[in-house]
Amino acid sequence: MIGISSCLCGINCKYNGKSNLNPIFLELLNKGLAVPICPEQLGGLTTPRVPAEIKKDFKGNLQVVTKNNINVTKEYELGAKRALDVLKALGITKVILRRRSPSCGYGEIYDGTFTGTVIEGNGVTVDLFLKNGIEVITDDDYIKSLDK
Repeated sequence: MIGISSCLCGINCKYNGKSNLNPIFLELLNKGLAVPICPEQLGGLTTPRVPAEIKKDFKGNLQVVTKNNINVTKEYELGAKRALDVLKALGITKVILRRRSPSCGYGEIYDGTFTGTVIEGNGVTVDLFLKNGIEVITDDDYIKSLDK
């Protein structure tokens, strides 16, 4: 069993109320091989919602802030914790997550300027997963591994 970003399975949980449906991931779900998770919804955020990105505050601390400058760090942290609790309860040790997301981004995230600029970094959920021994792979890397 593997955890997977809900949006990849066609669940309309993205900030804009849509999904990132990919038939490859929907098939994993339909075969009972994957459990969908959406840390943003688990943290209590609505769908749709104002886009959010990770940026540094004036002290250099990382925060998740919406495009209209509302700090939603606590919701992202709560969602990450709840997602981890789900994985632990089910004995899941590997996840496929949507790249660049402020929750699920692995290796690359948006820079907090809402200009589409990508920087090196991890989303809030990915950081927590990695600290707890959960293996993380991006949706793109998973698809590339199928071609091998």
